[in-house]
Amino acid sequence: MTAVSSLQSKRPIWQTILMLTLGLWLGGSLLLDWVVMPSLYVSGMMTQAGFTTAGYVIFWNFNRLELVAAAIVLTSVLTLNQTAFVTNNWRRGAVILSSLLLAVALVNTYLLTPQMCAIGAQLNLFESVREIPTTMNQLHVAYWFMEAFKLVVGSTLLGWSYKQ
Repeated sequence: MTAVSSLQSKRPIWQTILMLTLGLWLGGSLLLDWVVMPSLYVSGMMTQAGFTTAGYVIFWNFNRLELVAAAIVLTSVLTLNQTAFVTNNWRRGAVILSSLLLAVALVNTYLLTPQMCAIGAQLNLFESVREIPTTMNQLHVAYWFMEAFKLVVGSTLLGWSYKQ
């Protein structure tokens, strides 16, 4: 009757942190990019006067969370590289992928989102009909490309860390 089960994890804590952070980050990105934003676009909210402010607040907060997530992912990968739990093949590729994720978060936070907000700001209060500028569409394409790239790189890194 004194049998005690001991459940021991074979994964280092940093690998668990890496996988959890990537999962939450990529899941949040998918929710925002494929549910929230298309819903707002279809409902016609993008042509409303307050959409630029609302969009900037949403993406300002989300981009800052992305920066924190990217920093945690890079820290986890660098920490795992100093342990004996990972193979040599994984080390270089994981550092490159996590650095790319940080670069994507930085570009989205400090380049694309402020530019989209600046272009979308309505400075003429007497203008009644509001059209989406062509430059805004080009920035949206760049943002979607960065998001797709982030999802591919993040999914690859998540798969690698799961197999490790």
